[in-house]
Amino acid sequence: MEGNDLQNRLFRFAVDVIRAVRKLPKGVEFEVISKQLIRSATSTGANYDEAQGAVSKADFSNKIGISLKEIRESDYWIRIIIDIFDNHDEWLRLNKESQELMKILGSIYTKTSTPRKL
Repeated sequence: MEGNDLQNRLFRFAVDVIRAVRKLPKGVEFEVISKQLIRSATSTGANYDEAQGAVSKADFSNKIGISLKEIRESDYWIRIIIDIFDNHDEWLRLNKESQELMKILGSIYTKTSTPRKL
């Protein structure tokens, strides 16, 4: 797969989430959580990919900020699954990865965002 390491990790994270969601039990609560999690997990990588084609530093920072927001949301849904689902070994691994991705994206965002004047 071409792209940089972070692009590849975000892509793999999204695919791994989709595969793990397929194994969740059926039920209204898991259906709602699954849709939200798949949306946020796939959006994280998509926004990072868009950032690679940014037209300005501000555009890049904005897309990274959205990617960071989406990985935080993904982590939230994963933590809920861990708390309510008994078979959560795979989810613990995904939680660890989401935490690492959050730190990486947070660092990029901090370094690239323009300080705002109040």
